[in-house]
Amino acid sequence: MQNAENVQNCARVLQSKIPRGFVPAVGLILGTGLSGTVAAVDDPQYIPYAELPGFPVSGAPSHQGRFVAGRISGVPVLAQQGRCHLYEGRSGADVAAGVRVTALCGAKSLIIANAAGALNPLFASGTMMLIDDHINMTGTSPLTGPDDNASTRFPDMSRAYDPEYIRLAGDTALRLSLRLEKGVYIGVAGPQLETRAETRFYRMIGGDAIGMSTVAEVIAAVHAGLRVLGFSCLTNRNLPDCPAAVSIEEIVAAAEKISADLTVLLRALLPRMAGKETSI
Repeated sequence: MQNAENVQNCARVLQSKIPRGFVPAVGLILGTGLSGTVAAVDDPQYIPYAELPGFPVSGAPSHQGRFVAGRISGVPVLAQQGRCHLYEGRSGADVAAGVRVTALCGAKSLIIANAAGALNPLFASGTMMLIDDHINMTGTSPLTGPDDNASTRFPDMSRAYDPEYIRLAGDTALRLSLRLEKGVYIGVAGPQLETRAETRFYRMIGGDAIGMSTVAEVIAAVHAGLRVLGFSCLTNRNLPDCPAAVSIEEIVAAAEKISADLTVLLRALLPRMAGKETSI
């Protein structure tokens, strides 16, 4: 399990491998099939997770497993190209280690993106959803255990996803004529996909999309004082009354297609988030 000392050591090593004086304004986490968005990073510096002592390395498909430091539309970012998951036998603290490291490197905001199944029958596959809120069905939290980072023990999650960032992202997507839904993300542990009965239940309790990541990282981000913006890339429709079998290969392929729209959106959105209003 990652503790404060482990995370601080990883942050020190990471900072020694990126240009001196580089301080990210925004952290970026790219999930399944979304690593292509890193192509938007100018002058990238790649730091594999394996070079950071004790940092958890993902074994999930399409997760390259490295930090990328650089700029998107002039904004300094520290991107995670891939993540680890609870279903790999990791703890919540392990899953959130990248967020902790990113915060220690100076980031004040976090953009997190995942591949997810659409629970809302009005949402189409191949589109993006702004995460307005989430429901944690993973059965764990990255805050379980000693509170060793001198932060708030009981963070308020009532506005986990920053309302101003949500408004700004929606406005930017509208200007770009990109379809962008808004809804509630349900995080589960996986790795199995949901049964029809489970899918019906998750929709009944208010879920609009479902996936196997994100919630632990967002909890850790709020705990660390980061402003959070989240996106789900809807790779398939997960509807209980007309189920269609789907494979991980199909999910990855769908996410890779959606990542092009995510890249366009981030190029326009990041300067606005950083307070550098530009013409879109």
